[in-house]
Parts: sequence; structure tokens; C-alpha cells
Amino acid sequence: MKPLALVLTLLCSAPSVVGAQPSGDSAARSSILALEHAWDQALERQDIKGLADIFDNGLMYVDYDGKLLTKTDYLARVKLNKDNFQQVVSGDLIVQIFGSTAIAVGSYRAAGTEGGKPFVRRGRFVDTWILEGKNWICIAASTTSIQH
Repeated sequence: MKPLALVLTLLCSAPSVVGAQPSGDSAARSSILALEHAWDQALERQDIKGLADIFDNGLMYVDYDGKLLTKTDYLARVKLNKDNFQQVVSGDLIVQIFGSTAIAVGSYRAAGTEGGKPFVRRGRFVDTWILEGKNWICIAASTTSIQH
């Protein structure tokens, strides 16, 4: 009978564990979506401070061409106007919350010029965010080119 009592106890407590979702998940998702949009806008405006504010100092960024960039590297690349973005649009964005960590997965289309030549890039991205105090901050990101 003891095994049966254990199973019944687990079954009775399961709904409270399985159904429990932090009430802030919706607000967290909204915050991450807003930050992802702010990232796109900051790239278009070459807003180094805006970008710096959403990245952790230990940011690890894997670029569309496979290069591993630090926060300093990424911001320098934007500042040097290596990629002059005229339009950056994210779509198909899904945000999953795992406690104080959020994973954002989406697609993007970026258009601009590089070395005076126009480009259009399409890809997918995965961004990892953590909650520090009351603010979400990006700690890791990667992009993968989608060939068309």
C-alpha cells in the first residue's frame, strides 16, 4: 500500500507543479519583444549607446559569417559602419521564459550597404537574455544565414 500512497500523493500534487507558471511570463515576453525591436532600431540608427545598454559586458555573439564577437567587437563593428543597415526587420519571434532566463528565436531581414555595395541578408537568430534586477540583458546571440 505504501507505493500506492506515494503514487496518489504525486498525482494529487502534480497539477500544482505542472500548472504553475510564473505570473510574470507575459510581462517578460513583452519586455523581450520590445528589446528585440529596440535592437533592430538601434542598428538602423547606429545607436552604440542603445546597443550597449541591452548587452551584458560578457556578451558572446556569433555573427552570420561565423565570427565570434565580444560586446566590444560587436559595437566597434557597428560604429565603424562595416554594415550600414538601412532596414532591419525581425519576424516569427518566439520567446520562451525559463525562470530568470529567456530565449528569443526569430527570423530577420537586413538591408543596407557594405563597402559601398548593397546587400540583403536573411537569417535566423537565437538570443539569450537574463533578468538582472528588474532589467533583461542579452548575454549571448547567434545568427544563421538563410540562403535564398
